[in-house]
Amino acid sequence: MIAIVDYGVGNLNSIRNMLDKIGVRCAVTGAAEDIRRARKLIMPGIGAFDAAMSRLTESGLVPVITEKVLVEKTPVLGICLGMQLMTRGSEEGALPGLGWVQATTRRFDRRSRRRTSIAVTRAARSAC
Repeated sequence: MIAIVDYGVGNLNSIRNMLDKIGVRCAVTGAAEDIRRARKLIMPGIGAFDAAMSRLTESGLVPVITEKVLVEKTPVLGICLGMQLMTRGSEEGALPGLGWVQATTRRFDRRSRRRTSIAVTRAARSAC
């Protein structure tokens, strides 16, 4: 079973519905025992880094998911903010992250994002 980790942040039902549609057994759960039994984990997340990290810490799940991922080597998929929480921290927050990934989440440079968008748009137009 895949556990979609519910720590109060994220669009959990969209992920569950997608997995249900393709016939994958999953459960949205914030229960430590369900997470301990899971063969794979999905860490969703939407919003601000510090708020999400606080919710995850308050849920009491940090030791459980850390054991699963780092000790048991359970595969984990981080979606959006869920992936960012796996790093040491974020430029957009003050709290430390889980530290599973030895990196710091960096804020997008709005100017480079605009240049990338323009370049992609131009490339798409020239391909037509």
